[in-house]
This record gives sequence, C-alpha cells and structure tokens, in this order.
Amino acid sequence: MPRANRHFLPGHVWHLTHRCHQKFFLLRFARDRRCYLRWVFEAKKRFGLSVLNYMVGLPARTNCRPST
Repeated sequence: MPRANRHFLPGHVWHLTHRCHQKFFLLRFARDRRCYLRWVFEAKKRFGLSVLNYMVGLPARTNCRPST
C-alpha cells in the first residue's frame, strides 16, 4: 500500500524512527550506525532542523527475522 504524502509543520517536534527492512536490522555494524548518524546530521544542516536527542541501538537479537 502506498505511503501517505508527508507534510512539514514548522515549529513542531517530530519523532523519527528507523525500522528493520524485511525483518533484517540494517544498522548492525558500527560503520553503518555512523553513516546513518551522518545522514541525520546532514539533513539537520540542510533543512535547518534541531536534533534534541538521538539513539541508535541494537535490537535484542541482531537478526530480527523470527526463527522458523
């Protein structure tokens, strides 16, 4: 199903999340987490955003795919 159009409301606080892709955790390695944070802070500069806090952590299991 297509995603709804995103809209930006100036002056509001946004909670951003990043989820697994096809149940695989893509930020498993430190280099990937650093790259993701670099993208977040590049967007901060590009769009004039304020980052109040952030967290990049590992899930309880590194592979999010359920065991079969």
